[in-house]
Amino acid sequence: MDLQNLITLTTGVALLTCVLAVVGVHSYAMGKAQRQVLVDRLSATGQIPVVGRRRHFHGLDRRLRRTRTGKKLELRLAATGLDITPGEFFVSMLATVAGLWLTGQAMLAPFFGPLAGLLGIWVAFQFLNWQRQKRIEKFINQLPELSRILANATQAGLALRTAIGMAAEELEAPAGEELAKVADQLAVGASMDDALGELTDRLPSRELVVLVTTLVLSNRAGGHVVSALRNLTETLEERKETRREVRTQLSQVSMTSYAVPVLGVGSLFLMNGVKDGALERMTGSPVGQAAVVIAFGLYAVGFVLIRRMSRIDV
Repeated sequence: MDLQNLITLTTGVALLTCVLAVVGVHSYAMGKAQRQVLVDRLSATGQIPVVGRRRHFHGLDRRLRRTRTGKKLELRLAATGLDITPGEFFVSMLATVAGLWLTGQAMLAPFFGPLAGLLGIWVAFQFLNWQRQKRIEKFINQLPELSRILANATQAGLALRTAIGMAAEELEAPAGEELAKVADQLAVGASMDDALGELTDRLPSRELVVLVTTLVLSNRAGGHVVSALRNLTETLEERKETRREVRTQLSQVSMTSYAVPVLGVGSLFLMNGVKDGALERMTGSPVGQAAVVIAFGLYAVGFVLIRRMSRIDV
């Protein structure tokens, strides 16, 4: 009976810790985002001076940018909208790997140290993918308003280049920032096709491809773009509502994909808490190590399969 109570208490504490960690990270991210929006608004009105953030690890950053991997990492960071250099991200990833390595080795067994370090690398790049996808989703939600602004500007007789610059000033990030880059490229002589093509490379989505294709064809053929943008605005609004409904319906499946590996890792802590040193004895033999690696591999396969099955392209 005492063992059962201990198991129940350990499981409850672990779940409560996970819930509090998620709430804390969400609150921190929301507060940081609200602070950044306020700073951007005050900077735009001139109430506070615009001061660039001090960069760190300049030497490492320069060396990374010269390599092919560093250039790819720089492009991925640019797509996320994060104010961080490749050198800073690399050092942060190494610190995360070292922390998880030491934590896994101390709390579980020495064998779990390298596995936790590999997990840290995966978490770092998954964080970049999550930030990029979140930025793409936010940009997609702004596309109906962007299409509406372009239609109104072109109907008023403005050129498409001028309309893009006007939309960059009126829209918030990320649409405003991305359109500002497009306007800057057009100002230095880049073609409309190249500037909008780089935009679709940074933020790939079906909705943006349709909008860019409409703008490029209208600009190239000299057609009447207003009616096309009006129809496109209505279509984007409908797709926006459809995507919201699909995401709501699949939210439970998405949470299941994350709960499966979390329960697996939690069972390791539970096993080691019930009997101290059990994991160290289990991973002391090649058979036990192979069993742990296979188990982690199966959890990873399950995570990927659930995510694949729950993915619906709208």
